[in-house]
This record gives sequence, C-alpha cells and structure tokens, in this order.
Amino acid sequence: MRRTRILTAVLALAAGLLAGTPSALAADTEPVSIAADSYTWKNARIDGGGFVPGIVFNRKEKNLAYARTDIGGAYRWQESTKTWTPLLDSVGWDDWGHTGVVSLASDSVDPDKVYAAVGTYTNSWDPGNGAVMRSADRGASWQKAELPFKLGGNMPGRGMGERLAVDPNRNSVLYLGAPSGKGLWRSTDSGATWSQVTNFPNVGNYAQDPSDTSGYASDNQGIVWVIFDESTGTAGSATRTIYVGVADKDNAVYRSTDAGATWSRVAGQPTGYLAHKGVLDATNGYLYLAYSDTGGPYDGGKGRLWRYATATGTWTDISPVAEADTYYGFSGLTVDRQRPGTVMATAYSSWWPDTQIFRSTDSGGTWTKAWDYTSYPNRSNRYTMDVSSSPWLTWGANPAPPEQTPKLGWMTESLEIDPFDSNRMMYGTGATIYGTEDLSKWDSGGQFTIKPMVRGLEETAVLDLASPPSGAPLLSALGDIGGFRHTDLTKVPPMMYTSPNFTSTTSLDFAESNPNTVVRAGNLDSGPHIAFSTDNGANWFAGTDPSGVSGGGTVAAAADGSRFVWSPQGTGVHYATGFGTSWSASSGIPAGAIVESDRVDPMTFYGFKSGKFYVSTDGGATFSASAATGLPSGDTVRFKALPGTKGDVWLAGGASDGAYGLWHSTDSGATFTKLSGVEQADTIGFGKAAPGATYQTLYTSAEIGGVRGIFRSTDKGASWTRVNDDAHQWGWTGAAITGDPRVYGRVYVATNGRGVIYGDTTDSGGTDPTPTPTGACAVTYKVTNEWSGGFQADVRLSNTGTSAWSGWFLNWAFPSGQTISQLWNADHTQSGSAVTAKNVGWNGTVAAGSSVSFGFTGSWSGANAKPASFKLGDQICAIA
Repeated sequence: MRRTRILTAVLALAAGLLAGTPSALAADTEPVSIAADSYTWKNARIDGGGFVPGIVFNRKEKNLAYARTDIGGAYRWQESTKTWTPLLDSVGWDDWGHTGVVSLASDSVDPDKVYAAVGTYTNSWDPGNGAVMRSADRGASWQKAELPFKLGGNMPGRGMGERLAVDPNRNSVLYLGAPSGKGLWRSTDSGATWSQVTNFPNVGNYAQDPSDTSGYASDNQGIVWVIFDESTGTAGSATRTIYVGVADKDNAVYRSTDAGATWSRVAGQPTGYLAHKGVLDATNGYLYLAYSDTGGPYDGGKGRLWRYATATGTWTDISPVAEADTYYGFSGLTVDRQRPGTVMATAYSSWWPDTQIFRSTDSGGTWTKAWDYTSYPNRSNRYTMDVSSSPWLTWGANPAPPEQTPKLGWMTESLEIDPFDSNRMMYGTGATIYGTEDLSKWDSGGQFTIKPMVRGLEETAVLDLASPPSGAPLLSALGDIGGFRHTDLTKVPPMMYTSPNFTSTTSLDFAESNPNTVVRAGNLDSGPHIAFSTDNGANWFAGTDPSGVSGGGTVAAAADGSRFVWSPQGTGVHYATGFGTSWSASSGIPAGAIVESDRVDPMTFYGFKSGKFYVSTDGGATFSASAATGLPSGDTVRFKALPGTKGDVWLAGGASDGAYGLWHSTDSGATFTKLSGVEQADTIGFGKAAPGATYQTLYTSAEIGGVRGIFRSTDKGASWTRVNDDAHQWGWTGAAITGDPRVYGRVYVATNGRGVIYGDTTDSGGTDPTPTPTGACAVTYKVTNEWSGGFQADVRLSNTGTSAWSGWFLNWAFPSGQTISQLWNADHTQSGSAVTAKNVGWNGTVAAGSSVSFGFTGSWSGANAKPASFKLGDQICAIA
C-alpha cells in the first residue's frame, strides 16, 4: 500500500495537475465541437485491493454503514446485496485529492446526512486544500465546504480517528480535527461553514519523521479524534461533554464539559503513547483508548489499552498483554452497543506472523485472543477464514508456521461491531474488508467464520493496462498487489500475477502478433524485476536483471515476441533476444526513457525522454533521436503505436507551463502533428473500429473543447465524443487507457484508487439489440426503506414461462413523480415518470423458473405509491 500511493500522487503532480486551467498553447487551437454518448460504467472486479482505515455504522438506523479509503473515496453499505456503493466518483480531475478520505461521520439524528473530510496529502504533492463534503441523501449527491488548509487521507496517521464527528443531540454542530498544526474546527450549520476553535489548547506535536524534507513524514499529525458523550445532552441542545484526541504523547486527551466553551487536559492520563482511537461506552460510563508509540498505519512497536471512568476520573490499564510482550501498537477499537461491556481491539501493526484481535466481555477486565499458540509454532484459531469470493487474498503463498494464509490481516486500524447486531463485525485491512456474521461463537467456544465483505469496494491504483486481440480481454498492472489477468470482467480473478509477486507492476506489454507472449516489469524488495509469460499471462516465470536495476520502469515486447526492450529504474535502457536471460545495453537513448514497440515491425522500438523521441530499427540495440520538435519537454508522456500499421504513433502528455496535448506521427516518429482543439491529453489507447470505419477507435483522458473527461474518436481525432459524465470522473485518470480490440466502444480506464473502470456504449454499433423476452413474468416491488424525501426499493423479476431469457428490459411508470437517483444490478433510463431497467452483462440470462433482482434509491415528494403495472417488453407481468 505505502509505496504506490505515494508514487502515484507524485506522478499526478508531474502530469500537470497543479493547473486547473488549459495550457497557454490552448489559445492557438481551433474550437472543437464535443459530442456526448451515454455509457454504462462498471469495475473490472478485483474486490478491495487497498487500505480501508475507517468503517462507520450509523447509530440510529440498522444496516446503514460507510467505509473510507485512503485514496479511493467513500462507500455506503448496501444490505440487500451485501455490497458497497461508491459515493465520490463525481470528484473531478482538478480536485483529484478529494478522493482521499481522512474521516467520515454519519448523522445519528438524521441518518440521511453523511459527511466526509477529504484531501489526500498535506504536503506539496496535493496542490489543493481539503474540504468537508456534506450530503443529505446518503452520499448520492454532495455539497462542499472548502477548508483553508490541507487534509491527509493518505498521510501517516490516517488510521487514527474519527477526526470528524456530529453532535448526537444537536446535529447542526460538527467538529473536525485538523493536521499540520491547524487545530480543532467547528461548524454550527451542518457543515456549510467552519471556523477554528481558537481556545482549544493543543494543536498536536507528533510527526513520524521530523527530518523528512518532502513534508510527508514530517507533518504534525494534529487532532486525531473527537467523541461526544451523548448522555450529557438532550435532543436539540448541544452535548456538554466532548473528548478530543491529540497527537501528543504527553497530552493526548482533552475534554470540554460546557459544549466546547472551554477545554482542559484530562487529569491522570497515561503518557508516552499516542491515542489512536477513543470509544465511549456511555451506558457504563467508560471511555476506552487504544494507544501506540507511533502514528501508524505501518509502524508501531509498543502499545497499551486504557479505560477512563467518566464519573470518577479513574484511569485503569486494561491491556490484554504485558507491555514487555508487545511488539505492536493497539487500534481498531470498538464496543458492542447491544452488550456495552464487550470491547474489542486490534494489534494493528503486528505484521508477523499475523495481526491479532482481542475481545473482552467484562469491560476490559479479562481478554481472549483471536488466535494463540498451542506449542510454538503451531496456532489455535477461534475463527475460520473463507476467501473463496476473493481467492487472491492468499497471495498464492505457502508460508511456514506460525504464519498462515490467508492472513487475518495487517494495518487493522478499523474494527466495528454492528451497533444493532452483536453477531456482525467488520474490520479493514491493507487489502480488504473482512467480516463475520456469527461473532458470538467467539464466546461460546465455536469457530466464527471470517469472509471478505468488500464486493463493490474497488481500491487499486492502476499503473498500466493492456487488452490483447485474443486471450484474456484485460491485463492490468497495479500498485501494491501486482496486477491481474481478467478472463471475465464480472468475476474476481483467482490470483494476482505470481512467480514473481511484484509489490507493484509498473509496466506490461504483449506481442501484438503473438498475444500469448506477455512481459511485465515491476518493483520487488528482493528478486528480479521482470517476468514473462507464454500463455497470455496465465502463468509466469522470472527473467534476469541487468546490473543496477532498482525498479520496474517500462518494458516493451516486439511485435512477434522475439525480443524485448526494457528501461528499468536504476540503470539504462537494455534489450534482449528471447526471454531476458541476457541483456545488452542499448545505445543512443538516455536512461529513464519510456519505451514502446512498433506493433507491426518486430525490429522497431520507440522511446521518449525530456522532449526527444527516439527510434530503433535494429531491435533496440541502437536508438537515434528523431528530428521532431514541439513535443512536451518533461517526462509526463505516454505514447503508443497503432496495431496493424507500421510507424503509426500517437503521443499524449505535457504540462501546463509548456507543450501539452495530443500528437500523431505516421512516419515512425520522424515528424509529429499536434491535434487541433485538444488542449490537454494524458493518455492514449486504441480499440475496435466503429462500424463502417477503417481506422481504430482512439480513447484518451484529456481536456478537449474546455471539458475534462474520457473521450473517444472514430475518425483519427478529427472529432471527439465525451463518453463519461460529471457523475463518473474518478479523480485522476492519467496513468493508462485502452480500448478493447474485440468490442467496439468498450474502454478501460486506469484510476488512482478506484480500480479498473470499464465502459460500454449504449450505441449498439450495428450489433443486434437485446432480444425481447418471451413467456410469462412476475414482479415483486418492495420499498425496503423510506425517509423524508427519499426511499430505497428492491425489484425481483421472475421468469414464470417455459423458456430462458437471453436478455431483458422491464418498464414501469411511477405514479407519484418519483425519481431514481442510483440503481444497481441493472442499467436504467428515466424520462418523466417512465422507467426502463435493462439487464447488465452478467445477469441477462434468466432460466425458466428463475428470477433476477435489482435495487435502487430514489426521491419522492407528497406520496410514494407503488407502480400499478410492469411490462417485460410488451408483456404485462403479474405483480407478486
């Protein structure tokens, strides 16, 4: 998790994200007419893949929960499908830092309201300030309050919290703990405006590494959590007692007993540690605190658990193990709201042999462990793990005891017991959300089952993408978990790339005329940095590094797979004949150049470095600088050669203070023409030609005609169609893009934290439309939740006929003016009151006697009457 999330932010800045306006060159271009297309967007399923530092349950409404990620936005739990719904996909390019969520708060007075404190870095890597996003419809739409300082969703200490809290008695009052010495902030108008609590006495003083000149590890971690004691207030009046946690080892806990008018350090508190978490059991009058010697989420060598009696001021060390026996800090703190004497905490920084979870049913008097040694190195677990839904969580490992696979987790800073269900617990790790629904077996002597509870939450940073003309439709290069071969975009692949397992895959390529030959380069703490496959990425074997390699860099495969050119970190460009057992240094090209291959001529390779384009016609042995001028002077460039045509090259990139846009060469880079009207472009990819077209479809993440988005051109860039919309922007999309050579209109988009997004056009492109189903049908329409102005409904469509459907579309009219705001497990359109819901790819086939379900949230006013009838095509369905 660590290295990639830092690296991708730096790359984002280098790509010109400091500028929110078109480049100076844009004024010289001709205006472009931008068309639009309606696309459906989904994730290529990986399920998880990144750090989940916070999980928040609403205390008033059952089954309402949220999760925050460090770079991939926020999510809402969908109980009917046991999935997570992304909530911040509308964050755009200029505000990319707002995909990092440092804290979440769900309003226990009005469950429709939810707040997110957003911002990714507090140093120069993120050019924008933080903000507090507020929603009155559970995250379906947002308003933003800009802050005069930065927030750090991906900074050290991000697992502490929650820094954002809503007063449970007067919900117009919120508090936010800020980093960087900015102190404690308060809103009295439901998050619309914020002001500093100037009399709060301590802004924090802890930094992970004060000597870090980048500003990343040297930032003051500040105010780290806020807790209201709900028992000290009444509905409509501000809560009197508030506790605040500060990143200060000597002064970690403060309190106000007059609704924030005055503050004082809590007397008698332990010192020498940071209070990662505070959780209040107001029923029994206990404030529980989880301490670590560092801010996390990676580090932490010592820790304690303490209990503070709010009525008497008594502090009690309730740590489950002696201090001398800890090699980790504590976090992941929670209480069972149904049984308040039950407390749980995690050893969040116990990397080896596993994390640990502790549980007490007597307010911390005694503890049991999730696992313990029988006779070392053998372990006895109170749990079983079922990762069949995300089998890659084993990492393909076969460790020696006491390690096990899959692990219970690491970086376990978030752990929550469902406040309405003592049997359900969820906790976040560095790779997924795990959970159980039979937690009570812990106490009864049985084994409870832990499974991934992460479907719909996609949190990978995507560094490269490839879609071969045969074999798997998608190959991905990912930060932290290497990458995957997707043979079915709707299913989680069984394993990431192994043999070797790169921590991050930085580049991959396939041989255009022999797609079974694939190469990837990546980062690894010890071992080779390059690997090859001869079966389209299903199986891999390691190559050999030339001397000096320290990182993956970029790699290119010859069109026929006979040779490879590699530009790794740490040394210069090299080439090899065969599978990289012996590398030779290339000449005429500088170290650090980006390399690609011609997709027709196996002896031709290309490179780019610092404004110069390089060409090799002898298989990468020697390169010559092209005479082309006017290209971007920096190294934030991505270029590709077009399949099927020798020497046809497209180059995208640049920066706001110089050349920035999209260039095309038809002579192997000897000359380039800049496309008029493309102000900024950061990626380029190719896909199947449109019906009737002879040239492949172009895709780019760009600014064209003054609009930032994902664009498609079917006429060599003469005109462009924006294929995404303002609700689907995913922050920064500048790492990679590719079309699908087999499916017209399909595009794969790399995001920095929301995984691989793929889109399909609703324009059939000349293919047959969805066939009209035949036979009888029945519909069950059920409103599962309703609140002021909004509701949630589930729809089950049953095939009561005698033959299967190969596709379906269901029509109905709302009788009361209802409007759908978000729908899952189907695509939909709405015009006035008329709605059409259509199958998605994976649920189009419905056998006779079977059914398919989808759900949605919507808005209503005045009434929320159910539809009177439903039609499957032209057939009226029975209402069940």
